[in-house]
Amino acid sequence: MCAGADEFMKYRSPLVSRYASKEMAYNFSDRKKFTTWRKLWIYLAKAEKALGLLITDAQILEMETHAEEIDFAMAAEEERKLRHDVMAHVHTYAHCCPTAAPIIHLGATSCYVGDNTCSVIIPVNSLCSFLLQLARVIDRLANFADKYAHLPTLGFTHYQPAQLTTVGKRACLWLQDLVMDMRNLQRARDDLRFRGVKGTTGTQASFLQLFQGDYNKVEELDRMVTEMAGFKKAYLVTGQTYSRKVDVDCLSNLASLGATVHKICTDIRLLANLKEIEEPFEKEQIGSSAMPYKRNPMRSERCCSLARHLVVLIADPLQTASVQWLERSLDDSANRRISLPESFLTADIILSTLQNITEGLVVYPKVIERHIRHELPFMATENIIMAMVKAGGNRQDCHEKIRVLSQEAAAVVKQEGGDNNLLARVQRDPYFAPILEQLDALLDPKTFIGCAPQQVARFLSEEVRPLLEPYKAKMDVKIELEL
Repeated sequence: MCAGADEFMKYRSPLVSRYASKEMAYNFSDRKKFTTWRKLWIYLAKAEKALGLLITDAQILEMETHAEEIDFAMAAEEERKLRHDVMAHVHTYAHCCPTAAPIIHLGATSCYVGDNTCSVIIPVNSLCSFLLQLARVIDRLANFADKYAHLPTLGFTHYQPAQLTTVGKRACLWLQDLVMDMRNLQRARDDLRFRGVKGTTGTQASFLQLFQGDYNKVEELDRMVTEMAGFKKAYLVTGQTYSRKVDVDCLSNLASLGATVHKICTDIRLLANLKEIEEPFEKEQIGSSAMPYKRNPMRSERCCSLARHLVVLIADPLQTASVQWLERSLDDSANRRISLPESFLTADIILSTLQNITEGLVVYPKVIERHIRHELPFMATENIIMAMVKAGGNRQDCHEKIRVLSQEAAAVVKQEGGDNNLLARVQRDPYFAPILEQLDALLDPKTFIGCAPQQVARFLSEEVRPLLEPYKAKMDVKIELEL
């Protein structure tokens, strides 16, 4: 058996092996998790020493020196014996730090490292990464909307042809949802706090005992460790864990983002069927193993598929938050090991894929124009009636004329598969002679798009561009999608 073949003998999550970025996969790796635990133990020891506990510089130096040296085999063996992941890593860390062993995890409970690590990983790494990715997607779509702000296209309601809009205005509908997602993610990031140093049931009793009843030192310990971890605030009250509503708040925003991406990519798939807009398609890419001519919207389909998974994952933290007993129960642990990483890994890949799509959207104006010509005569009937009235005609008589001609033209389209010839019928009918010279102007698509171009310009300038300002320096990175 070749080296590494055992990897193919067990299930591997496609989120890691196939889709998510290396950076996000590392963010939820064991190495990231357990080195963060060790950093938190170092922060705790430093703060306790500064506040007067008998901890030496040599002990802290030893902890810092060995912070990255994790014997995963030893930790696994310790956990097998102890049935406790945190104590397994306390023992493993203590093995390479014998001098510091007595003060590692001093006064803390497992959730000191467990919950605080979740707080560190989620806002500092993941949400900040998402905001930058989302800013790039919004930037690409904003440029697209600006470029096509004036290009008329068929609007659809109920997926039936409706009044015209513009390609750029439709892109702004996508942007509107993404802008809402960005604001929600910013708020979620800014609202997240450190669990802090709260002890077994959140009362800080163990630390009050360590500091011989000095409440001020307990409060200062909490403040110092929170600051070392890079947070401005810690939750003032917790049980053994921070409230699992925090996970709900975070993942609900990711689920909402999933709904947005699904809608955008579904629209792109519908437009691809009409051959009006397509996602990028590489020179050697194969659309179908059986049908060589096909250009399947694979990227958009991937986004929709993964977005559905992201949307339904919010059920896990909702149910977990609802069943936490009193100060805590442990039935959250196994669930969170799956639902938290999967939510972030899934959001990561749909954002990077959507960025790739928006960087290479292809528009086919001639196809769009043909579709408009096919439907516009029906939409222009009211304009024709108004022009005839202005020329001295009777509205009811004109309405009846147009009604008859429209139904005849519709029969040609639906029953014979022909082109919409309503305009030719109007031109041949002597009744409409007074307005024949106006017909071209009455059927100019640009007169049917209302204020769409102005709406695009105002929306981009007032809501989109200001939102992107903090990210301008890092906006130029492009995504090359790994398939």
